[in-house]
Amino acid sequence: MTDKVDRRGVLLAGGGGAFGLYSWAAGAQTAPHAAPGRSAPQDLRLKRRPGIKPKNILVVLTDDHRYDALGFMKAQDFGETPTLDRLAREGSHFRNAFVTTALCSPSRASIFTGLYAHQHKVVDNNHPIPPGLIFFPQYLQKAGYDTAFIGKWHMGSEGDDPQPGFDHWVSFKGQGDYLPGPNGLNVDGRKVPQKGYITDELTDYALDWIGKRDPKKPWMMHMAHKAVHSEFIPAERHKGRYDNETFRYPENMKPGIPGRPMWVENQRNSWHGVDYAYHGTLDIADYYKRYMETLLAVDESLAKIMDLLEQRGELDDTLILYMGDNGFMFGEHGLIDKRAAYEELMRVPMIARCPSLFPAGSVVEQVVANIDVAPTLLAAAGLEAPAHMAGANMLPLAHDKDAPWREEFLYEYYWERNFPQTPTVHALREDRYKYIHFHGIWDLDELYDLAADPHENDNLLAKPGHEDLVSRLSGKLFDLLEQTDGMQIPLSVDAGGRNELRSAEGSKQAPFPPSFFRSAARRRP
Repeated sequence: MTDKVDRRGVLLAGGGGAFGLYSWAAGAQTAPHAAPGRSAPQDLRLKRRPGIKPKNILVVLTDDHRYDALGFMKAQDFGETPTLDRLAREGSHFRNAFVTTALCSPSRASIFTGLYAHQHKVVDNNHPIPPGLIFFPQYLQKAGYDTAFIGKWHMGSEGDDPQPGFDHWVSFKGQGDYLPGPNGLNVDGRKVPQKGYITDELTDYALDWIGKRDPKKPWMMHMAHKAVHSEFIPAERHKGRYDNETFRYPENMKPGIPGRPMWVENQRNSWHGVDYAYHGTLDIADYYKRYMETLLAVDESLAKIMDLLEQRGELDDTLILYMGDNGFMFGEHGLIDKRAAYEELMRVPMIARCPSLFPAGSVVEQVVANIDVAPTLLAAAGLEAPAHMAGANMLPLAHDKDAPWREEFLYEYYWERNFPQTPTVHALREDRYKYIHFHGIWDLDELYDLAADPHENDNLLAKPGHEDLVSRLSGKLFDLLEQTDGMQIPLSVDAGGRNELRSAEGSKQAPFPPSFFRSAARRRP
């Protein structure tokens, strides 16, 4: 990657005419850090929080793990996650945890930076990391932490090379492989063959590094599993575990739900739809069973790490944060995969354990997000988060249900030419209402009362009487974008294939919504 970054954006709204140019490099809001082709670092020292003993920190990030795919959530009648269940019993379950973009690279960049995608600029899986972006482990390093990254990096166009902020590095290119392949692993800059099932191998690397830590020095490990990214391949010992179980299909998988936008109905016959999933046939029930079988090795991995921490006498002094990078749909709204602003995609599992920070068995109801991870972990390390971060410290929420907190957060996804089924999406989510705004498409927006309609089946914008509510939410959405310099839509040079096909035997094109039709009025000559 070079220092030269030239990305153009189309203005969402406001002055300056219909189009405007925006330089991602000029818009960088963070201080530079050292890396090949990047600027020299500025001062990474943060203000200390008085009276705080720095905690060891273990972040376990899974890929495409939806919020309810946990044993204790009982989304289905099968699917065991005993270690994650234990983590929730012994810590705090953040029941309303979200990501601000349901896509790998943007979400991961938000976790590491505390910024929205339009701020950190890694807006999709192809945009590179811009010069000047700082990851929170760099602050921890400066504060005296040993740091390690083990697993899937997959941020923008980066490969598997070691990244700033980490003393120890184990990663792989792109999505990696569940089973040994030609690319292998990158271990501290050396190419090393992959020996076995990836979840187990990453676990071995993690155990080895933790086992060598100086107990007098704090450490942070970010462990990012490939699992449970598709195509789901369980460990050999778990294959077929759920073959005889019954999957309950989502009720809103059926077509023709009133108020559903045309693009959603049309997407069911596409790469990301149930009628032509990945341009083939897919048994959603079998697909979910393999997903939950693949998750079993992740749960076992965490159990092994917790056992080692207990043996070392460090378990209760280590903040363990488990979360997913985005959700996943298994037929909801007639769709599969991710990207849209529905609950199954935005919501993720988030569980934290550290007895001095998170009361055992507690449930946090406030809406938190991936942008809150960096400031929270810095707080656990006894550091004040830098002012440029959009997220906030979640630690007070575990002890005080009335602690001051945000009233809403922003969701964003930018149209990808490779996956043209989903338009550019901006959404504002409050505790009760969600407003979803589409750009560049002739269709209905969406408005849901989540208290009355948690599965988002009743689009209030398909019926009159909600004009004042949508005006309020739309105003807040654009205010938030304005305040965070988010009024640009990024463009990318065409690259890669287009997953744009439809099945000739699948569902036909959806009609315009009835509210769009008016009788033709005769115009005067």
